Amino acid sequence: MQAVQNVPANFMKVVDVVNLRYHYLFWKMAHFLIEQKQFRILDLSADHDEIWFENTALKEPDVIRLRLKDLDWGSWIERDIEQTAQNAERIRRKTHKRQLKMKNVYISTYAPVDGGEEIFAEQFTDVGKSIVDSSLIDEAAGRETLISDPLFSGGEWELPPEVLEASVEWMKGRALNASTRQVKQERQLFEKGKPFFTYLFIVVQLIMFAVLEMNGGSQNPQTLIEYGAKYNPLIIEGEWWRLVTPIFLHIGLLHLLMNTLALYYLGAAVEKIYGRSRFVFVYMFSGVTGSFASYLFTSNLSAGASGAIFGCFGALLYFGVLYPKIFFRTMGTNIIAVILLNLAFGFTIPGIDNAGHLGGLAGGFLAAGIVSVPGLFRPFRQLLILTATVVLIGVIYMNDQQSAPSDWDIHTVNGVAQEKITDGEWKEAEGLLNEVIKRGSPNAETYFYLSYAEIKLGKAEEAKDHLMNAIEERNDFHEAHYNLALLLIDSGEHEEALSHARKAYDINMQEKKYKNLIKELEEKL
Repeated sequence: MQAVQNVPANFMKVVDVVNLRYHYLFWKMAHFLIEQKQFRILDLSADHDEIWFENTALKEPDVIRLRLKDLDWGSWIERDIEQTAQNAERIRRKTHKRQLKMKNVYISTYAPVDGGEEIFAEQFTDVGKSIVDSSLIDEAAGRETLISDPLFSGGEWELPPEVLEASVEWMKGRALNASTRQVKQERQLFEKGKPFFTYLFIVVQLIMFAVLEMNGGSQNPQTLIEYGAKYNPLIIEGEWWRLVTPIFLHIGLLHLLMNTLALYYLGAAVEKIYGRSRFVFVYMFSGVTGSFASYLFTSNLSAGASGAIFGCFGALLYFGVLYPKIFFRTMGTNIIAVILLNLAFGFTIPGIDNAGHLGGLAGGFLAAGIVSVPGLFRPFRQLLILTATVVLIGVIYMNDQQSAPSDWDIHTVNGVAQEKITDGEWKEAEGLLNEVIKRGSPNAETYFYLSYAEIKLGKAEEAKDHLMNAIEERNDFHEAHYNLALLLIDSGEHEEALSHARKAYDINMQEKKYKNLIKELEEKL
């Protein structure tokens, strides 16, 4: 073995200086990626010579790896690139990405002794669905390589003529401090406010549930209508406040518990991200849009905070638009899965108001777009969303106002007629129901309500015919049998009246007036 002799003292000094220059460049590149390109540190090796970064914006590459090492042999590079590609594929699978593009950069004093740039040109590696593009930054063409790279071209890569250890530590400190600030800023996105109105809304809906239970029951339709449930006939009659009040009413204990639990978690998350005042706007606006969508597309009596809760989903989706990488790294996949699962349940399980859910989801997204998140003021975008929302609501409202009764579904028409009868508007109810009969879409209730209005207007014969129609549509309509029996008594047809009275009693033996009528008729006969 031949010993190395007479190595000049200044040779070691030159090597140290070069190493320091590339340590400095390594941390300068790291600082540039964090501060200028908004990359986030995924992993930092124990000896601080390897850093993995994740892109926080919707642009390429998805992942960057910086490796500081004095390269010797090309075979080591080949093995290292292959291992890097496998790690990239693991990241892709963990993050559920369809494809992952990675940039793998080596910072070295010199190129490998057995090869130059061609080694890296040959190592464009495709493993699974991950693509790794490797490159070398060395003494020969380091600055030129960075300037020509689209990712790094915006940086200043002229290194100082002399780099001291203190210079390296200073640049390293800048990079790590930038990373710490970045993490702190991300954490602050979820800490804009402590939940207050979330808990207040929970308390209000618990109180209203107790009020419903003490005044007829939360599943009693009449009680729900009395306390403000969404009921299309009354909304048509001008009670637009019924788009707000259903948010705080629930039908049954299970409905209350499910929505309370959802509000506890989702509401708290949205209130922390958007702050208190923005959360109240998002929650109430989406609750109203949910009720309005339900009014437009379903005639069923309905209530519940589901629309507002889906509005919270919508607000979180808008947060995902603003911060896509943070969203999908933290909660995005779960949020989208829960939304799809709930909508699937809504389309397959009877009794769930999916129109209200979709309306609330859209309303929450639009409301979040109008107010944005604290600290992120986008006036043009916010004004555009506000304008689009106002125009959309205006168009829908005007179209609804211009719709004729012939455009309503039969249950809504019957409900409006019932309200007019309750208010003593017999003539208006008669005209409304006759219109339904003319267009050929009446049901048993249509004929029954029409007969009631006709009785009040003194049109006994017409009422009698329409009660017969109601019975033909639904033979178990005991109220129709009873009313027909009363009309037949007035016209002297006691035997036929007794037959209908008995049918009414057979259908509903709990009604004492049916039994009393039968007794009176039997005595007369």
